[in-house]
Amino acid sequence: MSRPERRRRRYGVALRAPAIMVLEDGRTFRGESFGAEGETFGEAVFSTGMTGYQETLTDPSYHRQVVIMTAPHVGNTGVNDEDMESKKIWVAGYVVRDPARVPSSWRSRRTLDDELREQGVVGISGVDTRALTRHLREAGAMRVGISTTTLDPEELLAKVKDAAEMAGSELADEVTTSEAYVVPAQGEKRFTVAALDLGIKEMTPERMAERGIEVHVLPATSTIDDVRAVNPDGLFYSNGPGDPAATTHQIELLQEALGEGIPYFGICFGNQLFGRALGFGTYKLKYGHRGINQPVQDRTTGKVEVTAHNHGFAVDAPLDRDTETPYGTASVSHINLNDDCVEGLELKKEGKLKGFSVQYHPEAAAGPHDAAYLFDRFVNLLEGSI
Repeated sequence: MSRPERRRRRYGVALRAPAIMVLEDGRTFRGESFGAEGETFGEAVFSTGMTGYQETLTDPSYHRQVVIMTAPHVGNTGVNDEDMESKKIWVAGYVVRDPARVPSSWRSRRTLDDELREQGVVGISGVDTRALTRHLREAGAMRVGISTTTLDPEELLAKVKDAAEMAGSELADEVTTSEAYVVPAQGEKRFTVAALDLGIKEMTPERMAERGIEVHVLPATSTIDDVRAVNPDGLFYSNGPGDPAATTHQIELLQEALGEGIPYFGICFGNQLFGRALGFGTYKLKYGHRGINQPVQDRTTGKVEVTAHNHGFAVDAPLDRDTETPYGTASVSHINLNDDCVEGLELKKEGKLKGFSVQYHPEAAAGPHDAAYLFDRFVNLLEGSI
């Protein structure tokens, strides 16, 4: 009898169905079902956050990814109705070591297990997530399958190898809003911004609204005419899933906007598309940055901040020099202090800031608030004061 089985019998908790997890390279982990029973496939990635699992699960950037939590205990605070970052859970699968038997929070409305099951998200528990994370750090992110129905590793491995890869996938159209909507400014309205929804988190337009910005959230398929119709003071590109190299429409839209002099701010996927619009390349990281404890330096101020990340691709731009583009002079504004990865870009013309972007999540949902100043910087950009 396994340790999880002994523990459940001891506490009188019903046994879960057996489950297996098979990575693309054949590495296999056995455990128990967590959430819905069935079968799922995606890219295996790990998140280093000790908290904020509800925001992680509902982040559209995790579409078609199987998320492994490095924190051993998950589900302690249950699920509430306030911390959702979108209308649903987006992860393709969920992997934890020790799920909480009973949530303990006055805000909890239901258990994480029940929420996963209700939304049909297949997961696995009882896995040595430390060993799994170490394996992914060495071998890199790869496709994976979780199943409670196919318990033969070789059979599941064959299905994993047939699953779609993240590289080359254009996914923004699968997570974007179907219709435009408006998040009104809080207090006095100061500016109007067109925000392209590539997988936006609900807290992002809220952060802008707090600063007097009326945010018109537009579908990812929007055209430059749709943007012009808003009569915006600025353009914003959100986070989102997929390979930026597989994206063309949103890059062309951004280039048109930059050509018209519309001030720009982008985060995460919006940073990668900004880079490509300026002529830089992008590449896939070995295992990406995911979690709420990533150290980044703002090279424009020298300040070091702890930031929230979720990205598997990065911009390939020179750290040691500026680059002339058709829209102005581009430079790297932020770097990751763990690996010197590009974490931000800025565009200037005749000494004035015209656009900027960061690779991480300044909306802090979940995560530290070190980067909230970036929304103030956007306001300054809209004012024309920087």
